[in-house]
Amino acid sequence: MIPLTQNPTPEVELWVETREDVELTHKAELPTVSTWQTWFKIWLSELKPTSSPIGRYEVNLLLTDDVTIRQLNATYRHQDKATDVLAFAAQETEIPGAQTIYQTAPLPLGDVVISVETAQRQRHDAHYSLTQELAWLAAHGLLHLLGWDHPDDIALKIMLEQQQQLLRQIDLTF
Repeated sequence: MIPLTQNPTPEVELWVETREDVELTHKAELPTVSTWQTWFKIWLSELKPTSSPIGRYEVNLLLTDDVTIRQLNATYRHQDKATDVLAFAAQETEIPGAQTIYQTAPLPLGDVVISVETAQRQRHDAHYSLTQELAWLAAHGLLHLLGWDHPDDIALKIMLEQQQQLLRQIDLTF
């Protein structure tokens, strides 16, 4: 049997948006778009998803503030509080004709939303860089887009170990 994807290294189209009103205490620590692109490509190579028949994926990353992430969390998770990261998987529902569309187009994995404000607070408490915290949260969000979850302590431990592995792949560790 021949594998569906002919490309051993998955490709990713990453759309990164940083809200203009996000206040950064350390702007120099915010990864560039090309850095995010590299990280997601490395992570997808490590995770080896097989859902795209051509090995191409699309991810949207929004770096925002506590107000926006709180609104999203209240609307979609019914939790009226800010959080560090949310992931909205695009593949949770079936799309008619998707098999035909994604023979030539990237498969959308979904959206990862990170509160930079919360990330800044968390990293100050733990004494590591904002870049490390943002990468940690982005890896967590990507795992959720790929179907990972942590409904119990055992699943959480496995997922956190996978996040550590993804950070090692980009030479960032805690």
